[in-house]
Amino acid sequence: MRPEFLKWPKASLMTTRPTIMGRKGMVTSGHYLASMAGFNVLKSGGNAIDAAVAACFCINLLEPQNNGIGGEVPILIYIAEQKKVVSISGVGWSAEDFTIDWCRENNVDMIPGDGYLPACVPAVVDSWAQALARYGTMSFSQVLSFAIDLAENGFPLDRELHNSLNHNKEKFLSIYPSSADVYLSGDNPIGVGEIFTNPGFADTLKRLCDVENRAKKAGRVAGIEAASREFYEGSIVESILEFTSKKPLIDSTGTEHPCLLKYSDFATWHAQVEESVSTEYKDLTVHKCSSWTQGPVFLQQLKLLELVDLKELGHNSVDYIHTLTEIAKLSFADREAYYGDPDFDSVPLDKLLSESYNNDRINLVEEFASDKMNPGNLGSEISYNLSDILADNRQALGSKSKEELLGRKHGHAHMGDTTHLDVIDSQGNMVAATPSGGWIGTSPVIPGLGFPIGTRGQQFFLNPNRPNALEPHKRPRTTLTPTLVTKNDEPFMVLGTPGGDTQDQATLQFFLNYIEFGMDMQEALDQPTFYSAHFPSSFYPRAMYPKRIYIEERVEQEIIEGLEKKGHEVICIDPWSTGKVMGLHYNSKTKVISGACSPRRTMGYVIGD
Repeated sequence: MRPEFLKWPKASLMTTRPTIMGRKGMVTSGHYLASMAGFNVLKSGGNAIDAAVAACFCINLLEPQNNGIGGEVPILIYIAEQKKVVSISGVGWSAEDFTIDWCRENNVDMIPGDGYLPACVPAVVDSWAQALARYGTMSFSQVLSFAIDLAENGFPLDRELHNSLNHNKEKFLSIYPSSADVYLSGDNPIGVGEIFTNPGFADTLKRLCDVENRAKKAGRVAGIEAASREFYEGSIVESILEFTSKKPLIDSTGTEHPCLLKYSDFATWHAQVEESVSTEYKDLTVHKCSSWTQGPVFLQQLKLLELVDLKELGHNSVDYIHTLTEIAKLSFADREAYYGDPDFDSVPLDKLLSESYNNDRINLVEEFASDKMNPGNLGSEISYNLSDILADNRQALGSKSKEELLGRKHGHAHMGDTTHLDVIDSQGNMVAATPSGGWIGTSPVIPGLGFPIGTRGQQFFLNPNRPNALEPHKRPRTTLTPTLVTKNDEPFMVLGTPGGDTQDQATLQFFLNYIEFGMDMQEALDQPTFYSAHFPSSFYPRAMYPKRIYIEERVEQEIIEGLEKKGHEVICIDPWSTGKVMGLHYNSKTKVISGACSPRRTMGYVIGD
């Protein structure tokens, strides 16, 4: 990279891309072809929900290293006609037979990040079916036509996907041969710019459309519902289970484990349509999915930031970065202590977002970096280990000796990322969705279907006395966290990013850049980004690095030195490597939509008019 791009001037009109503006509709996503598909739906008369469905199934195909049909997709939707926000819980539940007792009996002390054992029911199809049936205007056949065309007729393979295939090719050749059949040409990945097709993926979507067409005599909604049930009760689930039940699969623990999912796990699961969780920030209402995601962390940070004069601190100054980092530590400590599936766990969100609670918590932000995991005291003792997940699991499972604890090793971290999409139409309908999971690097492609199942169950704990502990038919607390903002009940903004545990740090920085510091949307995305790794990762093997900040090296050396003087361990990373955020804004007075997409994920783009 040229030296002039390594540093970023504090005051500059230069941005990596323009902020896109229009009035007819806009789509941003992790791949320009998905954005184009969504925009074509808008041009043909569809609304934001129709466009989001089309874009997501394209992204499932175009970014299989980051997401897939076998994974997850938390969704937030603003329905303009009703001035209402809903959340769709696009995270599947665990197998009925997958229990803590099973883990104890089979010497599993941490759920691996790959293989069959962490598989949950795939959530993508029914989540979008619920959205399309309730809030869309089109059929599955109409919106899936774009992904079917790309899968059947092919698209030029991009460098990001090629690099992922090259990274995974040995695994494909040795233990995922069905993936090699799809993604390799001989022993090598398909080259950059070569046309890639996925006939199995196309056939899967065609099956849904065929069932829909047979059922649509009873109406559009009946057709969509029938298509969804084909996935969970018909030929598709039969194909999934036929393949995954053949033999156990080796994973990063070095052990073979079976897939515990069975037909009834699929047949009885539905995505839930819920109210969002929200809080006020100045004159805005910020909406997130509930505690089955880490989303409320964003809101907790906002409640603390309301008590800070950010402009006085100065944008990306030592004190600014220090304050945001310490606030993140407090909020994520509460995530570890309290968050989980609210159908199983009692999560005190009202208290965590209350004024009195946060007035006390802000006093814990001190001059120097904290080395503690410091959740709030909500009246019940926290008797589990917040810092060492493996030790906590092992103690709860009843490991017999210190030697046993020390002798059992765990392998590599998970391989996969996330993507995101936002849509706003001319009527002010808005969608924010964060697809992830079902990664090609963590589970083999199911022959004939063109996609693998996911591994989200790795995010459960194995201590039954803490929230987010493994239980049958429970949603793991996920990192996936779209954001939707309204102003006086009118549409205002949708945003999101990939990045696992960093998502609600990167999106927060973009949000503050835009709202507090008045930056242009693209300028706000182009700013150097940082994140704390002070708390345990949500992914296998659950590492944490107390007091550590990762920061893009475009910041000035004096900022880095100032943070180190405050006790932070500062790790400089590539200048454009973290915070792959995207977002759209709606001006309710002019009806102008503005959009921007971070250049850090090179295939992501905004398309609108």
